[in-house]
Amino acid sequence: MWETVQLTQEQRLIRDEIRDILDDFDREYWRTHDQDNEYPHEFAETLADHGWLGILIPEEYGGAGMGTPEVMVMMEEIASSAGGFGASQAIHGAIYTTTPIVKYATEELKEDLLPKFARGEATLQSMGLTEPNAGSESTNIETMAERDGDEYVINGQKIWTSRVDVSDYLLLIARTTPLSEVEKRTRGISMFLVDLQEAHERGEIEMSSIPKMSMNLSHSFELWFKDLRVPADHLIGEKDRGFYQILDGLNEERLTVSAEAVGIGEAAIKRAVDYANERVVFDRPIGKNQAIQHPLAEAYAHVQAGKHLTYNAASMVDDLSQKEVGIMANTAKFLTSKAAFEAADAAVQTHGGFGAAREYDVERFFRDARMTRIAPISQELALNYIGENALGLPRSY
Repeated sequence: MWETVQLTQEQRLIRDEIRDILDDFDREYWRTHDQDNEYPHEFAETLADHGWLGILIPEEYGGAGMGTPEVMVMMEEIASSAGGFGASQAIHGAIYTTTPIVKYATEELKEDLLPKFARGEATLQSMGLTEPNAGSESTNIETMAERDGDEYVINGQKIWTSRVDVSDYLLLIARTTPLSEVEKRTRGISMFLVDLQEAHERGEIEMSSIPKMSMNLSHSFELWFKDLRVPADHLIGEKDRGFYQILDGLNEERLTVSAEAVGIGEAAIKRAVDYANERVVFDRPIGKNQAIQHPLAEAYAHVQAGKHLTYNAASMVDDLSQKEVGIMANTAKFLTSKAAFEAADAAVQTHGGFGAAREYDVERFFRDARMTRIAPISQELALNYIGENALGLPRSY
């Protein structure tokens, strides 16, 4: 399909190299891994071997030292492949969960771990934030970390923590000051880097997989921590300021998720167009019928509109306030998620009964596209942010 966003020469090179890598992973690879609930290890290792998992890690630590627009190009390309949104999300954590280490960890930790993350020798794929009683209301987390000499002792529970099974480390968010003792709800929260192997060996962590309808390439878990001991120097950033440190860079990551939503929308439309041109009913390809053409054309228009807003926002990140970037990021997330789901729905409808068949893949695109409307932020919360910050309406929560 016609490329509607102008890329720099460097971004085109990134796109082309990612395409070359994706050529080695066909539809059957992704379909089988989804059906078997299996993580795409070979794909992740190939990206690591080519240095792409370290795209945001500074060059001084062995990474590529690139920025959000370049990550967006990479992740859109992955999501627009046969792997879809599930493929991009399978390695999303490896790219963005390392960002707090880059920004806030001690120099000793950076020098030790960042080169390993960049080369794929060690992985930080997972962040533990969400809890049963603290979903979107992140400040309501109850997991507690208490100082004990040169260590912190952590007790609590997390849910919907993804990719723990393929990660060597976990970025764990816990309260270091109880909610009842802080002046603002956003204070008293800290970030910790947990060595998962050590935690398992000492019996300080339990985990249970959460069966789910989609995103089967990445597994999600419920976690329990019992007297988990973390070295004090694995406190990432400033004690009690972790919530603000999590928010730093959140808008840029949200733009990348928007680019991934664009990618899955493009993948669904491409598959539907191919089928509409090939499938003959009543002696004519079904793509000749406006009932087929119009939903796909409308989906294309919406996906491309979301893509333009997403890429335009990324180009302005350094020139706008965080509030302004937040408005654009949440708007982009809302529009691209909606467009991706509409595109996947149109693709299923185009295939008719075959839309439900695994071999045509659009049912997988449909399931994964549905998740873009929930994660990493729901459509409703995105609208809340826009209503309050763009329109000046009263805070609704």
